[in-house]
Amino acid sequence: MFAIVRTGGKQYRVAAGDKIVVDRMDGEAGARITLGDVLFTSTGESGLTVAAEIVAQAKADKVIVFKKKRRHNYRRRNGHRQQHTILQIVSVGAAEEKKAAPKKAAKPKAEKADAAPVEASAE
Repeated sequence: MFAIVRTGGKQYRVAAGDKIVVDRMDGEAGARITLGDVLFTSTGESGLTVAAEIVAQAKADKVIVFKKKRRHNYRRRNGHRQQHTILQIVSVGAAEEKKAAPKKAAKPKAEKADAAPVEASAE
């Protein structure tokens, strides 16, 4: 069974036992997380989640950004290392736990005054 999940603005095809590299997510190595934004499953069921375990928080290879304007003595060299999280997919298809909506407490109704409205006198 596989699923298509969305995280970090990207979509991933995952199955139990897969390792995927996603944009940085909060959590320490060994922590369990659930990916609730499941777009599609191979069985066609809806309302499922994907359970994953964080393997590591890492950085990607360095990307060199080099800017140059010829004949203007303008050269800029910069580097960037994107942070990412490595996830191990534990299970696909766990039922999503829906929290019950909190019940609203009934507001006490204001007592209506039986007296006639007071007229303002102009003096």
